[in-house]
Amino acid sequence: MDRFIANRISQGNTVFPDKIIIEPDYFELYKATLVGYKKTRLKTSDIASIHIHQHLLFADIIIETKGGRLLEANGFVRSQAQKIKALLCP
Repeated sequence: MDRFIANRISQGNTVFPDKIIIEPDYFELYKATLVGYKKTRLKTSDIASIHIHQHLLFADIIIETKGGRLLEANGFVRSQAQKIKALLCP
């Protein structure tokens, strides 16, 4: 299991930072809500593409599913974002 937590000083992650947990067959994305998190669980085989938008200090990860759904996680260190992409799309 690999666990990645967005940086707290990035935009929108001060109280509840975005999290991504990667297991061999699926991954979980935790997005902050007003109180706590919204959890999305998806099989890695359902991923169509992954894009990384790099900013000055941090990177955002955009995951598109085979059904056309977009999932976005914000505020990861660039090296973390690259590792997440490598783990989800071998």
